[in-house]
Amino acid sequence: MASGAGDLEAAQRLRHKMFSGGQAADSGALDADGFDPKCQHVLVEDTQSGAILACFRFLHLNSGADIGISYSAQFYDLENLHGYPEPMLEIGRFCTAEGVGDPDVIRLGWAMLTRYVDAHSIGMMFGCSSFPGNDTAPYGAALALLHKRHLAPAKWAPKPKAAEVRPLVPEAGTGQGAGRKPVPSLLRTYLGMGGWVSDHAVIDRALGTFHVFTGVEIANIPQRRAELLRADAR
Repeated sequence: MASGAGDLEAAQRLRHKMFSGGQAADSGALDADGFDPKCQHVLVEDTQSGAILACFRFLHLNSGADIGISYSAQFYDLENLHGYPEPMLEIGRFCTAEGVGDPDVIRLGWAMLTRYVDAHSIGMMFGCSSFPGNDTAPYGAALALLHKRHLAPAKWAPKPKAAEVRPLVPEAGTGQGAGRKPVPSLLRTYLGMGGWVSDHAVIDRALGTFHVFTGVEIANIPQRRAELLRADAR
């Protein structure tokens, strides 16, 4: 867990590099917003070099009644989740440093989350799952797959709110080589845990991405996946 301003700044520096494409010349530039003080922050570090390999933040909500204070509520109408009765955890800004390919880095992050979820009886994890760029066209097939297999249950489904949205629709009319980029790895992880998504994507001009609202109900995580997560968390 982040401890003090130095840890938080290290996470914000990595976030800026990965979400802003490293465009800023200032190596000390930070990705910081008003949600950081509300959240707890997790860093995965190289114990020898001290380098930050991955980071994310999370916000604990006592129930869906508090969902209006979440980051996601800026972009999605979450009225259907206001009545969710159990504690919730919003996960955000999950990223790994450039060139990090060791799967144990992500496993350690999930191990920390699993400990917290179990210790605090979290019923649902949620957040905004990002795709690179503002153009949804290269991901036509991926978005069609989400529409076909992974839409949110009607009782929890987010409604459109943001200024720029793109509906998830069956893929149509893509040219050769178009619309074939895969679902990002973090979202694939959520889907593998029984996760679901909104029926539309939101264009985020500030971060140069687009994203879908994503929910994972803890009780619906496949038993074998849950066992593996808890084994890592021991």
